[in-house]
Amino acid sequence: MELRISDGIVRGVNGADAPMTGQAIKARTIANFLPLLCARAGVRIVHNSDRGYTGIRFETKAAGPVVLEMPLGEEPYRLIQEFIDPDKAGRMEVELRRFPQIYKPHGIAYITAEFLRANGFLR
Repeated sequence: MELRISDGIVRGVNGADAPMTGQAIKARTIANFLPLLCARAGVRIVHNSDRGYTGIRFETKAAGPVVLEMPLGEEPYRLIQEFIDPDKAGRMEVELRRFPQIYKPHGIAYITAEFLRANGFLR
């Protein structure tokens, strides 16, 4: 399932309405290679225009939403934990991991799933 967030409104995206940007295609490709452990965590592709990213969102029970952000240009992939409310420092997210674009979709899915599993985000 894909979601679009715009002006604070969350909407589901159907096949014909789904964005066909490079980031969206990368996210769909990587999501297809994620293991069952990730699928149980409620994986969704999110197109968030409020925060300016397209990514794969994992609804973890241990830490709330964790997002794998698709890079723009030559930037690295970022795995971030989103906060519902700002923390004491005013941050809305914290970066958990960053890795370069040298990996194929299989590798990105594997790195992401293993990081989340090894650090207790997925059970």
